[in-house]
Amino acid sequence: MHTSDADLRRILTENRSVAVLGAKSDAWEAAYYVPKYLSEQGWRVVGVNPKLAGTPWLGAPGVASLAELGPVEVIEVFRRSDALPAIAEEIVALPWRPRVVWFQLGIAHDGAATRLREAGIEVVQNRCMMPDHQRLVAGSGRS
Repeated sequence: MHTSDADLRRILTENRSVAVLGAKSDAWEAAYYVPKYLSEQGWRVVGVNPKLAGTPWLGAPGVASLAELGPVEVIEVFRRSDALPAIAEEIVALPWRPRVVWFQLGIAHDGAATRLREAGIEVVQNRCMMPDHQRLVAGSGRS
């Protein structure tokens, strides 16, 4: 399912907290520099990766798993597409719901997206938050 520019702009302006599933600490990895960019734009960013648990990551302590994560508005997923059905089930089982689950560029799974939508969660697939934010929000004077 295609997400319109209007919907992307709304998501990127109405939300200000993001958990990054599959976060990395290497500056050249998209799972580091994309959330770093969002942090620089005023987003609260939390890394989700067992290797980051309890250590500072972009201004907040990382957590090992989604189950340890407190409420956020967006969960951005940097994991392989074949892992998405299980991730969707983990997200649906949380005691709170994110507004949006965003599958990073190159990552998509229609079945997982359907499961999340059925639970009332908006889904963006195969897109990168950084260039979408730069194009639709930062470049327009809205952040």
